[in-house]
Amino acid sequence: MTKSMVRARKGTATRTAQRARRHLRVRKKISGTPERPRLVVTRSSKHIVAQVIDDTRGHTLVSASSMDTTVRGGEKTKTERSREVGALLAQRAKDAGISAVVFDRGGFQYHGRIAALADSARAGGLEF
Repeated sequence: MTKSMVRARKGTATRTAQRARRHLRVRKKISGTPERPRLVVTRSSKHIVAQVIDDTRGHTLVSASSMDTTVRGGEKTKTERSREVGALLAQRAKDAGISAVVFDRGGFQYHGRIAALADSARAGGLEF
């Protein structure tokens, strides 16, 4: 049995469950509207994905990812790729006529890759 299995048995929440709880807490307060859609960031150990979502219709308006061909490849750090994803998302949002969004960090700490993506999107012209 691994340590995480033992912790789960004792009632301690796993890392994923803790993040899900934080995300629900954020989502209680944040919702995307047609005028100001929600910018949600999802991070994995290798990649980062950002989407601009209109919650009233449940549609993704714009998305960018570290798996896009324009970002992928090369010897870049994950933080550098996150910056590129933020800039790409801001450009695509501008092309779609979106200038203001509500930022949803997805239960992740506003630090490192998440902050790099947000700063890059702001520099690209998104307002939040």
